[in-house]
Amino acid sequence: MHDRNTAQELLRAAESIAAEEGPDGVTVRHVAEAAGVSVRAVYSLYGSKDGLLAALGRHAFEMLGEGVRALPETDDPAADLVAAGVSVFRRFAVEHPSLFRIGVQSYGIAPEVVEQFAPAAEVALVHLRARVTRALGSDVPGATLQFHALCEGLAAVELGCLLPATEAEQVWHDGLTALITGLRAQLSG
Repeated sequence: MHDRNTAQELLRAAESIAAEEGPDGVTVRHVAEAAGVSVRAVYSLYGSKDGLLAALGRHAFEMLGEGVRALPETDDPAADLVAAGVSVFRRFAVEHPSLFRIGVQSYGIAPEVVEQFAPAAEVALVHLRARVTRALGSDVPGATLQFHALCEGLAAVELGCLLPATEAEQVWHDGLTALITGLRAQLSG
């Protein structure tokens, strides 16, 4: 009765509401009205407001993981890793700030809801870890989380309008390059 198209339309509506009103604005009734479906459709597909928020978090990490996985590999693994940050993570955060805040930052999200999308975050990190390992030539403990943390911080600064739009991409590029250079130096030193 309620198909995949309805589910996607509900997620689009929930993301839009979250962008305007934050996670608290994402209610079953509000999302149903915005999507032009019955409240029953939301309950049938997502179970509750928490189910909708968990689906948004899952969707955020699916987008990130797929974006990193789909990037072509070149002869320069360090440049490929920087591209994962700039072309995938930055673009995601700028184009989907509410998903960034819900999924990546878990802003305003109850821990039990975060637990529901944690497996999607782990899958996304597997793709990123593979890029980090390739760029460094070794699996440096903590390197993937350091890379992720820098991306998250840069995104938060950019979304907070503290990074001029004309400089943002270059700041991302330079910061990620410096991190990779430092991690490589750690390995050789």
